[in-house]
Amino acid sequence: MSSRISLIITNNLYIMKHILLSLCLMSGIGFGVSAQKADLTQYVNTLQGTNSKFELTRGNTYPTTALPWGMNFWTPQTGLNRDGWIYQHFKDSIRGFRQTHQCSSWTNDYAAFSLMPVTGELVVDQYKRAARFNHKNEIARPDYYKVTLDNKITTEMSPTERGVHFRFSFPGRGDSYVVIDANNGGSYVKILPEERKIIGYDRNANHSVPKNFTNYFVIEFDKPFVSYGTWTGHEGTLATGNKEVTHDYAGAYIQFKKGTKVQAKVASSYISFEQAEFNLRKELGDYSKIEQTRAAAKKAWNEVLGKVQVEGGSEELKATFYSCFFRSMLFPRKFYEHDEAGNPIYYSPYDGKIHEGVMYTDNGFWDTFRAQFPLNAILHPDFHGKYIKSLFDAYDQSGWLPSWSFPGQSGGMIGNHALSLIADAWAKGFRDYDPKHAMKAMVHEVTGKGPAGPANGRDGWKDYFFYGYVPYPDVREATAKTLEYCYDDWCAMQFAKMTDQPFYEKLFKKQIYNYKNVYDSSSGFMRGRQNDGNWCPNFDPAEWGGPFTEGCAWHYQWSVFHDIQGLINLMGGDKPFIAKLDSVFTVSNDFKVGTYGRVIHEMAEMKMINMGQYAHGNQPIQHMVYLYNYAGEPWKAQKWARKIMNDLYDASPNGYPGDEDQGQTSSWYVISAMGLYSVCPGTTEYVIGSPIFPKMTIQLENGKKLVIEAENNSPENVYIQSASLNGKPFSRNYLEYDELMNGGVIRYQMGNKPAKNRGTAPADRPFSVSK
Repeated sequence: MSSRISLIITNNLYIMKHILLSLCLMSGIGFGVSAQKADLTQYVNTLQGTNSKFELTRGNTYPTTALPWGMNFWTPQTGLNRDGWIYQHFKDSIRGFRQTHQCSSWTNDYAAFSLMPVTGELVVDQYKRAARFNHKNEIARPDYYKVTLDNKITTEMSPTERGVHFRFSFPGRGDSYVVIDANNGGSYVKILPEERKIIGYDRNANHSVPKNFTNYFVIEFDKPFVSYGTWTGHEGTLATGNKEVTHDYAGAYIQFKKGTKVQAKVASSYISFEQAEFNLRKELGDYSKIEQTRAAAKKAWNEVLGKVQVEGGSEELKATFYSCFFRSMLFPRKFYEHDEAGNPIYYSPYDGKIHEGVMYTDNGFWDTFRAQFPLNAILHPDFHGKYIKSLFDAYDQSGWLPSWSFPGQSGGMIGNHALSLIADAWAKGFRDYDPKHAMKAMVHEVTGKGPAGPANGRDGWKDYFFYGYVPYPDVREATAKTLEYCYDDWCAMQFAKMTDQPFYEKLFKKQIYNYKNVYDSSSGFMRGRQNDGNWCPNFDPAEWGGPFTEGCAWHYQWSVFHDIQGLINLMGGDKPFIAKLDSVFTVSNDFKVGTYGRVIHEMAEMKMINMGQYAHGNQPIQHMVYLYNYAGEPWKAQKWARKIMNDLYDASPNGYPGDEDQGQTSSWYVISAMGLYSVCPGTTEYVIGSPIFPKMTIQLENGKKLVIEAENNSPENVYIQSASLNGKPFSRNYLEYDELMNGGVIRYQMGNKPAKNRGTAPADRPFSVSK
């Protein structure tokens, strides 16, 4: 308990320091709506969630310096080149400033290279060149990162979509070098001293890329070189005066005058050196000073952050909200460039060819179908529509819909949740694609097993159709897969119904109740089931792994997104269902490691938050609190949604209760702060929770405004007493997508006690197949 109190105090002190710094930077501007319009980036702390390690995650983030959905990100690097933990807040040295595309520490990185300023003795290898620093000498914003190292070198950087603008300020003593590290895995560098330029490429990646995958980069400096050379290998073997080298691990160094300030403009391309040069000219050519690049980046971020204006609430709360909002707009990233005529083109991470049009990548649907894409449909419909359309290009080029793109078909996690995205998009009016082609892709996805990971196609798909469930132990994680396949089949059925394809509607409808086949009424839990129909022996609902994915039976009990009423019926009605929901928070938070054989970080995080078997640090249970809306006690959804937002999130390096996961855990907070959540993507409904601010104004892309007012809102007044939409009272526990997008005013009266007569009628409940 004392360590938990200490952690809370530390987090609050960090947040207050962050807010005071913002006050100073904003030069006395007030923090009302006008201040938010002036510069919302001052609320964003990109160090949020960076105090993570293998054993316990507080976000697994890094201080991302990037534009919204940018093709390249940049970050300081405390870890090794190929280490997934790029930046860990508890470490005290930096070994490079790295171009990164990492969307998860567990997937490492691709197309990564780095620059590192060095003073005094020339050292190039990543171990010896590391320089110590202190966080008090660090500024971390979306548009700007600055750090002064203990050796007195100051590094600043500001991003563009495909590049970055550096400024290195060296102390007057000691020689001044910049080391370019093109990473291992096949790399090349060439020094062009007359042009003050270095070009090169790196080919580091994972198994998901085509064989010709190459990241071409160009670096232009604004000061002449005093000397230069290349180096190779992990040990950093120098070749003084050499201008060009190709090696498994290649690098370069350049020397400048002592005490100089040197700027570097960097851009890269997956297409060619010429395209990298064009990207640099297009994005950085007009900026002679880093301040200009920063101003453009700040403007870009304020345009998207400014889509949501909040009023009321503490400064700490605003910092948490906008820091999460920032992270909800990083993935999936743009994977396309522009030609001389301004037309989008891209190197395909699926077939290795150059195509016209747009492509997006770096996204794991097992995480993000739940909150991030339903949030995008409200706030960023133009981007959302383009992304959905790009899924079919990925299918045409690879033969499979993406499940985890990084950047090609990496196939991580389970389920076929591209089907969720497609059905949800069509239901909400995103229809810029051929529905027959989409259905062909869906059918292909569920009737085969792809080459990459567990989630391209379906593990155990024949058994699933034959038995009505995936048997365990024949197939790993079989019960989790059964539940997620069942929901995805409902999505495909729903899509077929909406697009008038009755044959496929009937085909998929056969599977939409398969969740019932893994529910054991004697134990009251979803369970692993053998191919002979018997339940797997020695069942313990707190045992992780086995038939479940990164969780246990307590977590997967609720994975029936499309038919909560059917689940209620299975469990004996509203009262037993509510009692089971309640018990998630009241039972012991003990666990059994099960087939994992050790304590994995998700287990440690569930233990850390101390909310029984509720494990918000991982995705399978994140919708659970909203299920009270389906069983006649919506005030409990309001209570728990607010408690989770208040207790488990902040803007500090300890800001998350687990993996941030490409924007999903941040998006959960952002959409929950609106008082909404999409329990069942594929419908047009957003279930109601408890808005966290007294007032929120959402500027919709269609030119309309949606105002969410929560009168008498406070940390204690979390319960909705009454609700109206554009002056018309309503008691239902959901709002429709079109109602949100038509704008207007949602007004709630809040109080500190549950309104137990509101939202309790059967007609107030959200969608279920069995309703």
